[in-house]
Amino acid sequence: MAQRTFKITAETGIHARPATQLVNKAGQYESEVTLEHKGKSVNLKSIMGVMSLGVAQGAEVTIKAEGPDADEALAGIAEVIKEGLGE
Repeated sequence: MAQRTFKITAETGIHARPATQLVNKAGQYESEVTLEHKGKSVNLKSIMGVMSLGVAQGAEVTIKAEGPDADEALAGIAEVIKEGLGE
């Protein structure tokens, strides 16, 4: 399993557009990918799950990937996050 924690720096947090980008990126991989925030964990391939977390600016989130392409999935998702969503 691969995992990494990110701080969300975007003023609007993870709203509809960045959530869609994250879900689309996660969907490109075979691995199971989860997003954790405040003790809750959702499937990163589910837009409703991601939106249900209500991730705001300044929040820390952990992305976990488990499967045959876990490292690639985590790297791809990290790129999406660093393109203006967080660090």
